[in-house]
This record gives sequence, structure tokens and C-alpha cells, in this order.
Amino acid sequence: MTGNSKIAIYGALAANLAIAVVKFIAASFTGSSAMVSEGIHSTVDSGNSLLLLLGIKRSQKPADETHPFGHGKEIYFWTLIVAILVFSLGGGMSIYEGITHLQHPVELKDPFWNYIVLFASIGFEGTSLIYAIRQFNKNSGKRGFWKELSLSKDPGLFAVIYEESAAITGLVIALLGVFLGHYYSNPFFDALASMLIGAVLIIVAIIMVRESKGLLVGESANSTIVKGIYDLVSNDKRVKTLYFPLTMHLAPDEILLALDVEFQSDMTVDNLFITIKELEDEIKEKFPTVKKIYIEAKNFGGQDRPWMIETMD
Repeated sequence: MTGNSKIAIYGALAANLAIAVVKFIAASFTGSSAMVSEGIHSTVDSGNSLLLLLGIKRSQKPADETHPFGHGKEIYFWTLIVAILVFSLGGGMSIYEGITHLQHPVELKDPFWNYIVLFASIGFEGTSLIYAIRQFNKNSGKRGFWKELSLSKDPGLFAVIYEESAAITGLVIALLGVFLGHYYSNPFFDALASMLIGAVLIIVAIIMVRESKGLLVGESANSTIVKGIYDLVSNDKRVKTLYFPLTMHLAPDEILLALDVEFQSDMTVDNLFITIKELEDEIKEKFPTVKKIYIEAKNFGGQDRPWMIETMD
């Protein structure tokens, strides 16, 4: 997990805490359902930032006897919890709030403070989103922003980007709900805005659940890294046959690599270990996120028996 991820989360946390307080104050003065939903949204986002920071801290615990590969996947588990909270507390409560105001309409008061809070919130959330995107783009490839985001292995950044995008979308919806509700003197628009905000949060939560699930069950490194490793090893003249590399993310910046290699049969034992060490160094130099490497050497010395070589930091 990078320091940039932590800074992005801290920035989102500070913005959401301040905005949540102001939104609830504005809602108490104006009676806006959309503002209550937005206050709930910001409160949930604040709690989510704390959970992501907890996940980062726990994922950095060293390996032990019960977790020999470390605790890197903790961050993926806590990202899943965040997605569940966005779905239930964020989306569910916002839809409930909207339905309640449809059943028991509340006359909207002066919208002045709603507009002030909403425009200020868009500014804060937009700043947080832009910073997170900039940090994300520093390490992204050339496949387009949304494609890279869907392939990202760093919840500290992609969770913030998804949440802040949902936040800005919700703020725009709330702004329209408040405006139309007062323009037509009809609280229906305000209640509808609340339910739409809930729908946006549920959609984002489903996307985050899908991303977290893939990483928790053992998602491979992206195709660029896998192909790069394959080309690097297979082009070595000492390698006769290389089977498709197996990779798995143990953490956002930690990849496990398993290689099934058939080396030239005329190699000595000493040459075999030298070759494997050189291949390991080349892989780690070109792909620094590959931290643990297991190489199985087959058909060595004219015999069809495996030699399992393990190297790791």
C-alpha cells in the first residue's frame, strides 16, 4: 500500500467529517430529505475511510506461522466491509428517507443554506476526487482511466475514487431536488432526489463488492505483468519450455509468482541454481511488485523429476 493511498484517504476523511456536520445542520434548518440523505452519505464515507485505514494498518503486519504469506489481503476484506456499509447504511437509509418523506411530506423552508452547503460540498469532494485521480494516474497504464480503475489492485485509491464520484453525483442530484422542490413548491422532488442518491450508492457498492471479491479469492496480476514475465523467462536461451506463469496478488503491491520451467537438459546443478537466481533478479528488477517467486524445474539432467526452487524477500 503506497503512501499516496493513505494521503488520499486522509483527505477524503477530513472532507467528509466536516461536510457531514454542515449537511445535518442545514437539513435541520430546511427540512430537506435530500440533505439528510447527503448527511448520512458523508457520515458513512467518514466511517469507511477509517475502516480503509484500519485495513491498511492490519495488512502491513509481518508474516507469521498462521499466515506465512503475510496479512496483505486484510485490506481487501475491509474494502468489502466498506462496500457493504455503502450498500446498507448509505443506499438503504437514503432510499428509506426518501420513501418516508413521500408518505409524510415536509414543507421545504428557505433553501439558501442548502445551496451554500451543496456548492461547498461539491468543491471539497471535487478536490478530494481530483487528488485521488492524480495519485492513481501516476501508476496507471495506457488502457483508459475507467479500464485501469476496474483492473486496479489498490483499494486505498479505487475505493476513494468510487466513493467521491458517488458523492459528487449525489450532491448534483440533491441540488436538483432542492431546486425543483422549491421551484414547483412540491416536496416530491426532494424525496425523489433522496431515493436516487440511494440508488447511486447501491450501484457503487455493487461495483466495489465485485472488485473486492475478485481480489479476495486470488486475482492474478494484470496481463501486462504476466506477459512481461513470460517473455523475459522464455527468451532466456537456458530455458527450453516455459508454461504459463501463475500469479496472485497477496496485497496491492505484493505479487506471488509460480513458474513451471523446463530447462536445457545439459545443465549442471550449479548452473541450474545460478540460472534461477539470475532469472529471479531480472524479474524483480523489471517487476518490483513481484515479491515471492517459486520455480519448479522439470526434466533436469535428462530425468523427468521436479526440482522446486523457492525464492522470496
